[in-house]
Amino acid sequence: MDRRQFLTATAGAATLPAVVGGASASTTQSSFGPLGRVSVPGIKETVVDESGTVAVAAVDDGFVTIDIADPANPTVLAERRGLLADRPNGPMAEIYDVKYDDGTLLVVGPANSGSPRAALFFDVSDPAAPERLGVYDTGYPIHNSDFDDGIAYLTANTSGSNGLVMVDPNDGDPVSVGSWSITNAESDWTDVSTRLWSLHDVYVQDDIAYLAHWDAGTWIVDVSDPGSVEPVAKVRGRDPSAFAGMGMSQVAFEQTQPPGNDHYTAVNEDASLLGIGVESWDLRPDDGRGGPGGVTLWDISTPSDPQRLSRIDPPPSSDPSYAGIWTTSHNFDFQGDRLYTSWYQGGVRVFDISDPAAPVEIANYRNTDETSFWTARYATEDCFVAPSGEHPNRDLPYRLYTFPIPDDDPVAGPPTAVPDGNPAGTTTTAGGTTTTPAGTTTTPAETTTTPTGTTTTADAGGSATETDTPTPTTEASDAGGDTTAGSGPGFGVLGALAGLGLGAWRLRERRGD
Repeated sequence: MDRRQFLTATAGAATLPAVVGGASASTTQSSFGPLGRVSVPGIKETVVDESGTVAVAAVDDGFVTIDIADPANPTVLAERRGLLADRPNGPMAEIYDVKYDDGTLLVVGPANSGSPRAALFFDVSDPAAPERLGVYDTGYPIHNSDFDDGIAYLTANTSGSNGLVMVDPNDGDPVSVGSWSITNAESDWTDVSTRLWSLHDVYVQDDIAYLAHWDAGTWIVDVSDPGSVEPVAKVRGRDPSAFAGMGMSQVAFEQTQPPGNDHYTAVNEDASLLGIGVESWDLRPDDGRGGPGGVTLWDISTPSDPQRLSRIDPPPSSDPSYAGIWTTSHNFDFQGDRLYTSWYQGGVRVFDISDPAAPVEIANYRNTDETSFWTARYATEDCFVAPSGEHPNRDLPYRLYTFPIPDDDPVAGPPTAVPDGNPAGTTTTAGGTTTTPAGTTTTPAETTTTPTGTTTTADAGGSATETDTPTPTTEASDAGGDTTAGSGPGFGVLGALAGLGLGAWRLRERRGD
């Protein structure tokens, strides 16, 4: 099974212990930064093989394998682009997701719309020479997937179903072995716009699937028998009656703002801890409920009785609208007592979760004008990887970054900060956050100077202004390939917003050089 990355975020109750505004109960390392980087046009979801020395990345119309044995010098090994180019309307586009299992790679798409639509299997036991094994054609797009113990798990969002489909690669002749939908358990969802309960992501471990169903919440189901899937628990989520009679305009707002928007889920190694991620923005600044989503951790040691433990809030943004500075949570990865997280333009952040009821941020990196991170994934004891570039409102270079594994103890002082492009004054994360016994969070005002000379002044609201932004980075390989902005992340979100004319989104499709 591959090491998983997770996006996680939700708007938690005020009584929960929280990590707010990019800082935690202890401040983060101020000198943390990349080890190396390599240009990979169109890069999105990235996974790592069992050795931790090879990364495989989805790249819009295919995938790329990358040697990361030397984290300071990541090197592309092989590219397979233009998949299914021989099909009508080919090649397949919007390939956002790949998953790895014991030498075999699952490649799925398109994420949102278009054709051909399929799940492809490749032998990547020699990552420098991938070979296609088989193709499973579908009538539905596949935004995300998982691949565990020889079974592929596909998000199958179709009218009236939004289900999970399970596929056996079957030695190059893939076949479906089962399916399931939350409508089997709550039939009233069939009366609600499918945009509000799309199956955005699936994570599977030890025959248990964790399903992120947007406003319908996160579901735990037993898939030990793919032909007879059994629900275990509904962790959180809204009641379908909350959406009765909603028109298209209101649906678009609901699917973009909290509460809701369960976007990505995953568990730690022994499945005692579940992360739930929310992807959200602020479309109505005056309604008091919008903004970027964060990460919520749940105790699922008793799977049928999940207990919420803590919340990790997103980094600050000078403009949390859809057309602004994105700092909402995206995909993430558990490894031991660490949680590796990505936040688009909010950067990457590493947390010590040895006490999951009180996560401690131990490192972060943010360069808002150059990076928009899709995930953060543990590779080896020496590094983790993070792909960057996807953003509909910014023209950013596509790169895979490698980062060092941070020290166990956080270093005093706020993290090195990089401007977020706010014309009225840039923002960054704030240091010195403390958590009260009641679980409320306060951020004392302070001014500190980092070892690199960056001066950061935090206010009581958890934001900060800064001057001078030296960000030490080491670029080992960058062969060019900066590209233009492309389609967005959330399933169906861009289509709904564009149809309503909610901002001048730049929806140009990314192409590699």
